[in-house]
Amino acid sequence: MAVYIALAIIALALLTMPVFAVVSRGRPLDPDVARRPTTVLLGYWVRDWVMWIIAPIERALISHRVSPDALNIAGAVFGLAAGIAYSLHSPEAAGCFILAGGMADIMDGRVARARGLVSSYGEFLDSMLDRFAEVFAFVGLGAYLWHLHFGLMAVTLAAGSSLLVSYARAKGGLVGVEQHGGIMQRAERLVLLALASLLDGAVTQAMGWTTGRLLLVVVWVIGVGALLTALYRTFAIARALRDEPPGGPAD
Repeated sequence: MAVYIALAIIALALLTMPVFAVVSRGRPLDPDVARRPTTVLLGYWVRDWVMWIIAPIERALISHRVSPDALNIAGAVFGLAAGIAYSLHSPEAAGCFILAGGMADIMDGRVARARGLVSSYGEFLDSMLDRFAEVFAFVGLGAYLWHLHFGLMAVTLAAGSSLLVSYARAKGGLVGVEQHGGIMQRAERLVLLALASLLDGAVTQAMGWTTGRLLLVVVWVIGVGALLTALYRTFAIARALRDEPPGGPAD
């Protein structure tokens, strides 16, 4: 039942795209969208549409003075719930939890900025709990895909590469070089993993494949894409540091 509800919500959201195309003409991009670089999978228009869709939820959270900490913790809990759902062979429920965690991840920063609660503490907690959520989900995913050929290898690559993407950004910021680029950032990973989890049962049954096959393919895509993203950030940051004059930021 949860998967049908989630798919119905996604379908209804997609139907609002033509409406947004009309109302967004001449409208400036959402500030959060504008300050982040575009990617191959999620461009400015799509992300601006998502912000428009969730605006009523954001206003409700702000009006009820929901704490950004509560949203951060909720994101980690949803990641844990996704991992448990995978381990119980319920990928559809896991996909719903991943989408819910992604929503919490979007909202924590926006609520913090709207309420004037932005701080280094909040940024640290947000980043760390996001990593916990990903690890929880991937551990459960490993338990779900272990029986498929190269299943554990795909999950290990995806988990490790995802952490490398985050580490490259964090280490770059520490040495004075901000780098947010790459084809497989956190938003892309969440969207692909959630959709594959929701659709795996229906697609594999229709194609006569082993259950989990679609999800395995997508996990490989995430793993390779995240590895390429980590490599891109590594070389971009290294190039920027190499071009610095002597006496720049040191390790």
